[in-house]
Amino acid sequence: MDDLPLYHEWHGRSGGSHPPLLLLHGGGSTIESNWGRLIPALEDVRRMLAVELQGHGRTGPGDGPASFEGSADGVARLLGELGAGPVDVLGFSNGGQVAMQLAVRHPGAVRRLVVASAPFRRDGMIEGFWDGLAAATFADLPQPYRDADLAVSGDPAHAERMFELDRELMLTGFTDWPEATVASITAPTLVVAADRDVVRTEHTVLLGSLIPNARTLIVPGNHGDYLGELAAAVDSGPLERTLPFILDFLS
Repeated sequence: MDDLPLYHEWHGRSGGSHPPLLLLHGGGSTIESNWGRLIPALEDVRRMLAVELQGHGRTGPGDGPASFEGSADGVARLLGELGAGPVDVLGFSNGGQVAMQLAVRHPGAVRRLVVASAPFRRDGMIEGFWDGLAAATFADLPQPYRDADLAVSGDPAHAERMFELDRELMLTGFTDWPEATVASITAPTLVVAADRDVVRTEHTVLLGSLIPNARTLIVPGNHGDYLGELAAAVDSGPLERTLPFILDFLS
């Protein structure tokens, strides 16, 4: 939905010659729940633009289903309105797929790309992921995600709509990417995942091999803890260990 107004926030200060760093959260998340540890860690060195995608946090659910392509177009429109491109992009999980679509569909908007824990084919997920998602109900959404959404949306029903949007997006809106589409990404790219992620390590390595001149980084951890994601990380240790690699790539 490229005409849906996207809630966004600016954080940090200009990093000299560095462009803004666009932060695209994962499914079920808000700016605070996904980036609540990362933003303070970078605010002295980078200017950051954090966006909440369709149905998440302070962005409305829209009138139709979510799609990675539509979200990418909406982000590109926002960047144009803000005069903010080209930007560096860090996208996590579903946000990583939006980030890749942004690089494919709007290559002029992306200077450097970090794709974190994002698949490009359905077989990239660990065994049992799809069956578990198909059987999931709103009651299965972890409480930290519910609390984070309510804290900013102020609407108890918003989190349930968000859950249904994300579930439908993955079950019916996610189709395998042709390898040629992946290979069309021209931005210098770092592909990142954890060794105990929901995305298989072999799949992450394959993604990195298909994007021209991409680098691949596998870190110890789980889905999101290495970015400080509040529902996944007990403390900031995994983020502190991973962030230097990301910053080095972006520099």
